[in-house]
Amino acid sequence: MVSWWLKSSGVGAVLWQSGSGNIICSLRRNLSSSSRLRSSMPAWVIDEYGNNGVLRFTEDATAPSVNSASEVLIQVHAASLNPLDISMRGGYGSNLLKLRRDPVSLGQNGGEFPIILGRDVSGVVLDCGSGVTHFKPGDEVWAAIPPWKQGSLAEMVNLTEYEVSHKPRSLSHREAASIPYVAATALSALVNAGGLCRNNCTNKRVLITGASGGVGTFSIQLLKAWGAHVTVTCSHNAEGLVRGLGADEVVDYTVGDVATELGLLEKFDVILDNVGGDSEQWALGLLKSWSGAKYVTLVTPFLLNIDSMGLLEGAVHSGLNLHQKAITNMCNGVFYRWGFYAPDGPALDEVSQLVDAGKILPVVEDTFLFSQVPLAFQKVERGHARGKTVVTVAQEEEGTGVTEEEGESSDTPEQVREEVRQAAPKS
Repeated sequence: MVSWWLKSSGVGAVLWQSGSGNIICSLRRNLSSSSRLRSSMPAWVIDEYGNNGVLRFTEDATAPSVNSASEVLIQVHAASLNPLDISMRGGYGSNLLKLRRDPVSLGQNGGEFPIILGRDVSGVVLDCGSGVTHFKPGDEVWAAIPPWKQGSLAEMVNLTEYEVSHKPRSLSHREAASIPYVAATALSALVNAGGLCRNNCTNKRVLITGASGGVGTFSIQLLKAWGAHVTVTCSHNAEGLVRGLGADEVVDYTVGDVATELGLLEKFDVILDNVGGDSEQWALGLLKSWSGAKYVTLVTPFLLNIDSMGLLEGAVHSGLNLHQKAITNMCNGVFYRWGFYAPDGPALDEVSQLVDAGKILPVVEDTFLFSQVPLAFQKVERGHARGKTVVTVAQEEEGTGVTEEEGESSDTPEQVREEVRQAAPKS
């Protein structure tokens, strides 16, 4: 079972084959406990939108601090990457996200930089605002970071109390960092848009397309914990993974006509579409008509429309598009919905309980060191994920994940900074 969620431990050497030769990187990272006292911090940033070449390591990123009563300052121990990070690196959603970060920036160009990517965090609370009641310094926490906030590929991150949850006790930070963003996305799609919950899932038939990625592997486990019957589509080499996570039926989309094969099965109550494209054209016909069945897609044109048409025209166009599809499919007896990520710390509290009860496992495909962030982006960009790609930012204590080799002492923070500086691409 361990092999499903951990192919590369991130300890020791990681070999990168590139046109310029083999780069072997084996540095470890150990962050200073005085992080909150500094005005700057190490981080990976982008100063413009583009490909992997825009990633830049700096030791002088502005360190966050607690500025309001509800804020929580977190020392990052581990982060993970999602396809959204690849898209945001290229400018996806920049018009709306820039406005969300700074409402007075409307019409300005470049004011959002530098941006720190990374939507998942697992770490330790450093400081809390005066109104925070659920957390205290020293607490181990995890969270999904909203796309409009600075991300977790840094030493520290600042969130509100309502976006943070206590980390599952049974997981290391490295394992925990693989879950929050996909959990928040899946819960928003399945619960808010799909109408499912732990009290109504028994014997419900759910189809998940593109089920081997982060959202898919989490959704399988969540739905099985709630008692649903789960059918998934994936490639043949991911079948063992999804069956091991609890999928009842698996359809290989690389062999034959997936729509025809799924059409031979009993109709579904809910479809969660992680693929998009032409899948929408045939998937809607697989739902039970006139029984409250829902099709929920996570691949929506909303941000793309705003990027290409502008805020007002893009939002109006998207609203009309959704309305037209919803009305058309309602006439055919099914509901058509768009699913969106929504930050929700209390929802992660429930997930934490399921994890500690052994009902949800972290599915980690690869782990990279903090100096290897560009390699981690390359891994995610290749697609065909079998779980999540994690970045270890701070070294964990013995017994909780990434550990030191026997007889080897930790590098000092100064030594680690020098190793990161030498390994990272220069601006």
